[in-house]
Amino acid sequence: MHQYLLVISQIINKLNFNSYIMASLSSLVVSIAMAFLLVASFGSSNAQLTTNFYSKSCPNLLSTINSVVQSAINKESRMGASLLRLFFHDCFVNGCDGSILLDDTSSFTGEKTALPNSGSVRGFEVIDQIKSAVEKACPGVVSCADILTITARDSVVILGGPTWNVKLGRRDARTASRTAANNNIPQPNFSLSQLMSSFSNQGLSTTDMVALAGGHTIGQARCTSFRTRIYNESNIDASFAKTRQANCPRSSNSGSNNLAPLDLQTPNSFDNKYYKNLVNQKGLLHSDQQLFSGGSTNALVQTYGSNPSRFNADFIAAMIKMGDIKPLTGSNGEVRKNCRKTN
Repeated sequence: MHQYLLVISQIINKLNFNSYIMASLSSLVVSIAMAFLLVASFGSSNAQLTTNFYSKSCPNLLSTINSVVQSAINKESRMGASLLRLFFHDCFVNGCDGSILLDDTSSFTGEKTALPNSGSVRGFEVIDQIKSAVEKACPGVVSCADILTITARDSVVILGGPTWNVKLGRRDARTASRTAANNNIPQPNFSLSQLMSSFSNQGLSTTDMVALAGGHTIGQARCTSFRTRIYNESNIDASFAKTRQANCPRSSNSGSNNLAPLDLQTPNSFDNKYYKNLVNQKGLLHSDQQLFSGGSTNALVQTYGSNPSRFNADFIAAMIKMGDIKPLTGSNGEVRKNCRKTN
């Protein structure tokens, strides 16, 4: 760019213009040059996510990932929910950048030991297997952040949910934040207003929040996450509470890691039964039942419970929107060779 400026300036000097015209032309040249620089800079660091990002650089990417996800879910159906949750917990901490996958280092404490993740978030070994398979197919090309995004979609589809075209082109973070994970990820004891605020802080609407909560149609929760609800809350079906109490003692000294399905009816199928449970006061977590507890989200819960197509459509839209949270693109971040550590 400096060379272009020099050439244009030399041309101007050779022309017999008065000083005012020369000054105006020089100013115009500088303005145009700065505009080119800004455009070039924007293009390199703020590239857009696209659904065909790896179509040439890694044409077999989707089938490679799907094969490993299918195998993992065949071995343990719960893994589908765990992989979906990994994506959710990643995106809520400084964007969808694969930071949740990083192990602790001497320079930062990772997100795996944060309160919402410790002893709870799982599936890292499956991501390792996927990354290994992808690296064999196309070394150094596909980010761990994009692997998480595709894996979440595949998990939903394999368990009977809807499909969608995943936007790709994210790069991986070089650091992680335990503090941000503790502050940003919604907690199972949150009130409706706290949930709405948490999602709003990520640019997600109340509709997005209720639709994404439908991810709890699959998976399980630990006794420690719902103990208070089944013993102390009144907006809960009595027989449902009694059933859960059988495997979750009141005392915190035992059974805290015992599991119960988030969806009472079809815990291994992605459907809209989760919302039917809420209407019947059979939400397992306090935060679940808050969506149907006399508040502003009651009507939407009823809609999703009676209209699976509407739920699927809104869930897809919310997943795509969540995947757009502050991605690293262009020259930002890196493509990790190992998802657990930076290059």
